Amino acid sequence: MSSADTIAAIATAPGRGGIGVIRLSGDDLAPLALALCGKTPAPRHAALADFRAADGSLIDSGLLLHFPAPNSFTGEDVLELHGHGGPVVLQLLLARCLDLGARLAEPGEFSRRAFLNGKIDLAQAEAIADLIDAATASAARSAARSLHGEFSRAIHGLTDELTQLRMLVEASLDFPDEDIDFIEAADAFGRLEKLRRELAGIFARAGQGRLLQSGLNVVLAGQPNVGKSSLLNCLAGEERAIVTAIAGTTRDALHSTIQIEGIPLHIIDTAGLRDTEDEVERLGIARSWREIARADALLLLVDARDGVAAADREILARLPAGLARITIYNKIDLAGRPPERHDEHDEHGNAVAISLSARTRQGIELLRAELLRIAGWQQSEDVFIARERHLRALTQAGQHIEAARATIETCPPALELFAEELRLAQHSLGEITGEFTADDLLGVIFSRFCIGK
Repeated sequence: MSSADTIAAIATAPGRGGIGVIRLSGDDLAPLALALCGKTPAPRHAALADFRAADGSLIDSGLLLHFPAPNSFTGEDVLELHGHGGPVVLQLLLARCLDLGARLAEPGEFSRRAFLNGKIDLAQAEAIADLIDAATASAARSAARSLHGEFSRAIHGLTDELTQLRMLVEASLDFPDEDIDFIEAADAFGRLEKLRRELAGIFARAGQGRLLQSGLNVVLAGQPNVGKSSLLNCLAGEERAIVTAIAGTTRDALHSTIQIEGIPLHIIDTAGLRDTEDEVERLGIARSWREIARADALLLLVDARDGVAAADREILARLPAGLARITIYNKIDLAGRPPERHDEHDEHGNAVAISLSARTRQGIELLRAELLRIAGWQQSEDVFIARERHLRALTQAGQHIEAARATIETCPPALELFAEELRLAQHSLGEITGEFTADDLLGVIFSRFCIGK
């Protein structure tokens, strides 16, 4: 890719629609607009225009918008052609733009140019993709906050405080006899504690945003005919899985995504875990164990009338260490038991047990609340969307701040090491906004964007 090229792409979704948009970005696009439409549009005004082929024949009619540099999304000259949303006419119009010297944009290239030209930082660029991909209203609102710069401003606030402290310590390095006086005068311990608290608050908000983006993978497991498919249908609110009294009805993992308080929960209904001679069912059971290995939480369903049997204990013995689990005592309507939640302790560790009925929905709210607890969700309106790399960078910054504190608790304090740890903490935070980012990471990030964005 060359930043000197003029790029073009269809910016609207594939398929037919009332309106289709083609976006171009490059250097001085007024001549291209003149060749395409026979007019040079006024800046930031929608003008009715005919889009014509090289021989002058009409391709389409629509609106032409011109955003001169640097007052555009990419910081370059940007043209938008708003025509009719038919796939054929949009392809014809795009081909005409390519004939006039543009090239087809790579995925995310418009956003990448906006980042490289200083119009947005890397966290805001990622928020664009997160807003497009948002699976819930809560995720969309959080992504919009990040796109508006809330996450970046929080990171820049921490960076400014680190910079001020670094300035003080760097200035004091020329006066080694005054190390202790510097620490007291600069209130180094107090500043570090304030940084640690603010960083913890940002990490908590980012962690909630990460949860909104990725959700929680929850596997339903257990013996055949204990009600796994019924519970999936109950949580999903519709018939996603076939339910019969015949053991082994579910032969493969069934996936369904639901929302609880805006958090996507990816529910996987697995084949009943048992010994079987049926080859198809055995393949389904093998897939079930693979899903369990990737799960964030597991719901082990048992019949409330029978309790945890030897076969269920065999399943518990094979679960990955540290996997959160809930034992579901299903069919309480048949067992004559009330819905309830209680802690359960056995040789396989601690778990929560919930008694419910998937058929009558008794106790379902107890399960929903427990899933939110496992997810670590706390209702908040100031969450901003975040990614795993953001959380890693925040964790690294926190580790460097703790290391910096340790260097000035020595006698005499090691101010050179203190300054270095502060620099590393600032570098970690800069990776979030893109101030310190390797080119190969940029390629990975923007390659996952939509073409035209």
